[in-house]
Amino acid sequence: MRIFDAHFHIIDFDFPIKENQGYTPPNFIVEDYLNETTEFNVLGGAIVSGSFQGFDQEYLLKALTQMGPAFCGVTQLPFTVTDNEIIHLHNNGVRALRFNIKRGGSEDLSKLDTFARRVYDLVGWHSELYMDAKELPGIALTIGELPAISIDHLGLSEEGLPHLLRLVEKGVHVKATGFGRVELDVKNTLKSIYEVNPDALMFGTDLPSTRAKRPFEYADIELIQQLFDEQAADKILYKNALQWYFK
Repeated sequence: MRIFDAHFHIIDFDFPIKENQGYTPPNFIVEDYLNETTEFNVLGGAIVSGSFQGFDQEYLLKALTQMGPAFCGVTQLPFTVTDNEIIHLHNNGVRALRFNIKRGGSEDLSKLDTFARRVYDLVGWHSELYMDAKELPGIALTIGELPAISIDHLGLSEEGLPHLLRLVEKGVHVKATGFGRVELDVKNTLKSIYEVNPDALMFGTDLPSTRAKRPFEYADIELIQQLFDEQAADKILYKNALQWYFK
């Protein structure tokens, strides 16, 4: 079993950390991540900027240097960022732009259409949305027209699943992450998304599971292996995300 960890955080207090909605995350540096995953066959992954890191890029560039070229970054940027800065980040391993609608700390959703197209046209990045899928109808038309979008944590809610599935039909990808933070039937959601588009689901550990009711556990991987045959599980655990981040 091989894994591309499509969603985890590195939290390094040598760099700026902002309290977010009354929450301060734990320290979780590269060594901690490697210790947590030492028994898994993690062959690559995506380090995702959290709300508490705002627009800081230095922590991410350091972590990418430590993790090596099989790993990439997902960052938050202000709309005012220059093309040169985006290209600099791309050359140092960043591969996606994040809009954190659930927690804040990122650019406003009103900039999604223009900003997502800009980074895609400039360096080929997709954009990632952390939001409750029940809020998707308000921006579904915009998302459906964008070149490359993914949604975090299975869309978070049961209420949002029908809206999410309609976008999956149009090519939107979904992070199979945060099973301990969502309010939905994880098994049914995974099967429903896979049936609509086998290329859409991308597994991630979500380590260190900040603010989750239940942190990541190995049983989350086993659940995917139980629900799907070996070929499908390999797509979800490894192949889909590898192709998405390293097109």
